[in-house]
Amino acid sequence: MYAIIETGGKQIKVQEGQEIYVEKLDVEQGGTVTFDKVLFVGGDNVKVGSPTVDGATVTAKVEKQGRAKKITVFKYKAKKNYRKKQGHRQPYTKVTIEKINA
Repeated sequence: MYAIIETGGKQIKVQEGQEIYVEKLDVEQGGTVTFDKVLFVGGDNVKVGSPTVDGATVTAKVEKQGRAKKITVFKYKAKKNYRKKQGHRQPYTKVTIEKINA
């Protein structure tokens, strides 16, 4: 059984036992989080939401909070002596999917 959930403005296909990285959630490490925006549930009994499946939830355990690798943002305009260099590290939450309730 799998489901498609929406979190952090993104849609993610998940299965039980899968580890995924999502946009930072305000839940401490070791806690549980419930995703209630379930768009699709697949498997033997398929359920399609419009826009979400009524009563369907996905429960996950928070493994860790972290920050991704640093990326460099470099803006440049030719012949105008304009250069701007910035760095950015996107925060994330690593969760393990425990149960798909459909």
